[in-house]
Amino acid sequence: MNDPRFQTLASTIVNHSCQIKPGENILIEAFDIPQEMVLAVVEATLKAGGIPHVEMRSTRVMRTLQEGMSESGIKSWAACDLQRMKQMQAYVALRGSNNASEMSGIPDAQVKLFGAHYHKPVHLEQRVKNTKWVVLRWPTPSMAQLAKSCTADFEDYYFRVCCVDYAAMDRAVQPLVARMLKADRVHIKGPGATDLRFSIKNVGVVPCSGEKNIPDGECYSAPVRDSVEGILQYNTASLYQGTIFDNIRFEFAKGRIVKATCDGEDAKLNSILDSDPGARYIGEFSLGFNPAILTPMLDTLFDEKIAGSFHFTPGQCYDEAPNGNVSQVHWDIVCIQRPEYGGGTVAFDDEVIRRDGIFVVDDLKGLNPDGLTTMRS
Repeated sequence: MNDPRFQTLASTIVNHSCQIKPGENILIEAFDIPQEMVLAVVEATLKAGGIPHVEMRSTRVMRTLQEGMSESGIKSWAACDLQRMKQMQAYVALRGSNNASEMSGIPDAQVKLFGAHYHKPVHLEQRVKNTKWVVLRWPTPSMAQLAKSCTADFEDYYFRVCCVDYAAMDRAVQPLVARMLKADRVHIKGPGATDLRFSIKNVGVVPCSGEKNIPDGECYSAPVRDSVEGILQYNTASLYQGTIFDNIRFEFAKGRIVKATCDGEDAKLNSILDSDPGARYIGEFSLGFNPAILTPMLDTLFDEKIAGSFHFTPGQCYDEAPNGNVSQVHWDIVCIQRPEYGGGTVAFDDEVIRRDGIFVVDDLKGLNPDGLTTMRS
């Protein structure tokens, strides 16, 4: 299938997200992806003068490897992939899956081994810190099912949200960056007893407009590690490590999650939060604003960009907005604040900047769905 949308998306990946320069190595990892899309990324890389390295992977094979490999085997596998990753200037993950729950049921101990001895050294410590990288999901029938859509309609939706004008979005987000850099105290209120306070003073702020994830549309910082106090009731289900968690509720004291509950999966939830000492602290706070993403679909890369949402992430912080928290966990859990989801406010230093999912201060109104939808380069 020669779909012209593949070339449009591939050009965005290579030229906007990774900004490939002549002679740069780029690793393209494709999980259950049509080879036509992989070819489109390879061709765009070659056109830019880059050197493509391709790894075609299967989610089912990855499950078998993760489930059955010994600790020494995982370390050996990681050593090989780490050496390759060190040669890369850029990395693209094209992630498809015929079954969104393919990784469910792997024993917790095995998941933690893989996280500690493969994902952490290869991705968290090398790829994230030392390459230009971007991660994409692929519009599979499984994803369409999660989105409660037919496959054709979901594909149209996918390309619409992935090919927005990211250059225009980047211009519109700059006033939010400036406000967050100046801010100290953040206060979030919402339904379900949500009343959360924390500081982001001197942590750092990163706008995301298609450079790391596609689709994109968020601006993140992190709370001062020990500053988080209060209650947060999430209203969006989250698929993590093959399990769906719904109605997650955290209680915080001195930055730490001291009580965590959800519907029916309390033990699994708390097992994840007990993966290491940093997993019960927050590594990221982010506001989402992609104008084309309005409803959750159990896919983090989409859900965390929902217009009028924020996510509050247990686990590892990013080096670009560091608060000192270290963990093998980084779990983006989303709360939507538009009226149909219960509303809510976000305030910086006692000034409400977003109410019921809509930015209400003049310099940020360009980030609202109507402003972003009409933007052009």
